[in-house]
Amino acid sequence: MKHFQNFINGEWVSSARTFENRNPVDNSLIGHVHEAGRAEVGAAVQAARAALHGPWGKMTVAQRVELLHAVADGINRRFDDFLAAEIADTGKPYSLASHLDIPRGAANFKVFADMIKNVPTESFAMTTPDGGNALNYGVRTPRGVIAVVCPWNLPLLLMTWKVGPALAFGNTVVVKPSEETPATATLLGEVMNEVGVPAGVYNVVHGFGPDSAGAFLTEHPGVNGITFTGETRTGEAIMKAAAHGVRPVSFELGGKNPGIVFADADFDKAVAGITRSAFDNSGQVCLGTERVYVQRPIFERFVAALKARAEALKIGDPYAEGTNFGPLVSQVHREKVLSYYEKAREEGATVVTGGGVPDMPASMKEGAWVQPTIWTGLPETASVIREEIFGPCCHIAPFDTEEEAIAMANATPYGLAATVWTQDVSRAHRMGAALEVGVCWINAWFLRDLRTAFGGAKQSGIGREGGVHSLEFYTELRNVCLKL
Repeated sequence: MKHFQNFINGEWVSSARTFENRNPVDNSLIGHVHEAGRAEVGAAVQAARAALHGPWGKMTVAQRVELLHAVADGINRRFDDFLAAEIADTGKPYSLASHLDIPRGAANFKVFADMIKNVPTESFAMTTPDGGNALNYGVRTPRGVIAVVCPWNLPLLLMTWKVGPALAFGNTVVVKPSEETPATATLLGEVMNEVGVPAGVYNVVHGFGPDSAGAFLTEHPGVNGITFTGETRTGEAIMKAAAHGVRPVSFELGGKNPGIVFADADFDKAVAGITRSAFDNSGQVCLGTERVYVQRPIFERFVAALKARAEALKIGDPYAEGTNFGPLVSQVHREKVLSYYEKAREEGATVVTGGGVPDMPASMKEGAWVQPTIWTGLPETASVIREEIFGPCCHIAPFDTEEEAIAMANATPYGLAATVWTQDVSRAHRMGAALEVGVCWINAWFLRDLRTAFGGAKQSGIGREGGVHSLEFYTELRNVCLKL
């Protein structure tokens, strides 16, 4: 039986209270997670603050870069350990986790480490009122202690997406992984010690949100900035906590992302792309497509093709050859998704496929399984079109004109991502400019260059990360004015 302890100041710290970590494939018990209280969170923040002024704070950029490369190499050396931990926590197929989660999780350290070596700052020469000269130049300094509050859908990847730049720019971190997926953040503590990252630079505290580690961390006055990926409601609570002390936040929040398919699109590529964006990771992707709009001349054909694709997904043991569809992360989330399946029926949806629970072998019947689901026939006011479900489902509606598609796509309080399928280059540019989102893919989905800006519009987030854009949150820019 595994125990997932807190990792504070380079040491493993147990606590009096624990909670269960269960495998979503079969609901079996993986182990017990040690819940951090105020004392443990306080100790983690104190350790992180002390590390800013210890050996870590005295390292050159070149030394930090070398150490972060060692962290990435350490993850890759223990690739199988991280992969097993990620699959046990999430139930996602081996084929997905081995090609996305673990490689990208390791790569995030190298990408930001290499970037910090080449980041310039501005300088301006000026004349002074007395006829002399002065030089203004920028100096970037670490923001300090960063609270990293992580989601459960891509636990390692999205955690290192924040920890990588935070450490590259000289900060220290206290990570609060999701209570559903504690394993890889904990395992990373072992790698940090193995490669010689100074104590206190990377800390992990386990627990829940309100009245637990999440609230204790985000409310702590020793935290200089908070970065969070998750639902908008939780982001609002964190933002209230961050208001005390006027601390900056970086948020990637909820989404209700549109996919728009024009009649001139490459049909097969569009169907394949929407299949991925709606059903990859069992729909548990912030950037996933839950609203699909298809131009009327190809609407019926597209619905039939997507139905066939959804029904061809292979559900089952994540380690079995060919499995490409796993369970939801937990029984709690399964009940939420199934409640939306019921709402869709109540609101009059035509269930094209799915809408329930798959018939699983006895060994997996207790898992958090739901069927990939497609609906048509609902008005734009329906709950499953307005509210984020975060499951393997989508509603498909027809449209006639480009203007109509834009209006429907933008009629949401969210604005995280969109995917558009067309072979008309002029239309592609118009759509990219008109859609109110942080990321717009044309004839692609989840195609990420880590140097580009990433974040959400409207209620889907605050700020941008990726490449040099991460500098704005993870560093303070100081102007030095030198009179010559």
